[in-house]
Amino acid sequence: MIIQLQNNIKEQNKSLILKTLNDYKFSASEVKTQQGNYLVAIGKGEIDIRQIGYLEGVSDIHRVSDSYKLVSRKWKTNYSEIDLGDDVKISPNEFAIMAGPCSIESEEQIIDIVKHLKKNNVKIMRGGVFKPRSSPYSFRGLGIEGLKVFYKHCKAEGIKIITEVMQVSQIADMVDYVDIFQVGARNSQNFNLLDELGKTNTPVMIKRGLAGTIDELLFSAEYIFSAGNEQIILCERGIRSYEKAYRNTLDLNAVPILKEKTHLPVIVDPSHAIGIRQFVEPVTLAAIMSGADGIIFEMHKQPEIAFSDGQQSLNYPEAEKLYRKIRKTYEFRQELV
Repeated sequence: MIIQLQNNIKEQNKSLILKTLNDYKFSASEVKTQQGNYLVAIGKGEIDIRQIGYLEGVSDIHRVSDSYKLVSRKWKTNYSEIDLGDDVKISPNEFAIMAGPCSIESEEQIIDIVKHLKKNNVKIMRGGVFKPRSSPYSFRGLGIEGLKVFYKHCKAEGIKIITEVMQVSQIADMVDYVDIFQVGARNSQNFNLLDELGKTNTPVMIKRGLAGTIDELLFSAEYIFSAGNEQIILCERGIRSYEKAYRNTLDLNAVPILKEKTHLPVIVDPSHAIGIRQFVEPVTLAAIMSGADGIIFEMHKQPEIAFSDGQQSLNYPEAEKLYRKIRKTYEFRQELV
């Protein structure tokens, strides 16, 4: 069960709650986040939750049968909203578009893409400065100095940054220059990294693992929430299968299932799913109709000379066409609800 504590709870009241849980053979873990103070109680004994709910200092109490407690929709029926500031939000009521290159390549590239995004009213730019590559000889990013330049130009134009963090040691250097930390598919079960991201106040987007199940993705989110950060976004980006006709198998079934199981926003990455530029558009539109809260895709001024993932990156005219179709499709979806 999840016990929501009053923010100003007295220590003696908290001690009584913990003692009462212990008497019923329930163990409790305290979780403090940006938005609340919770006790996650685990036990096999029978308990009338009113015995806890009536105690002083308890704000609310919920039975949650799911093994992942805090990210479950069984206690938080309203969907969570991620507020990035400057009126940029990720929520069911505001469809999020995140676009940018696979890799940040130069300051000139950043300036040009920021102008493109500003022109098209896209408020979140993606771009990697630390790149996990299959080959150690491939371009692996501009690192922290590249991130600082990235941040400087986006900040000046009111555009938010999402970029990948690969290891615990990078968090402290990156945190002042990032609006959303991205956890890539290869790191979705790097629990040390998830724990440390849970100690920050920065939103985190977790991509589904290469062969990860939906439950495994939700448990990864639970690691972050339980460590103190409830600003979490889930990303369906396709899973590895036996099919070789495209990069990954995009599991659009996951979108409505996740929306039923969790209160967290769900984003779809069509670029890493299909991996073929000409098919990014139809996959994106299908993702919107499946119920996604946003899209993250790759675009580049000249995909043919991109340092990485050029084969799945849209050029500027293709991206502008897609922005228009995304907005029209989302409006259509809203009319159907």
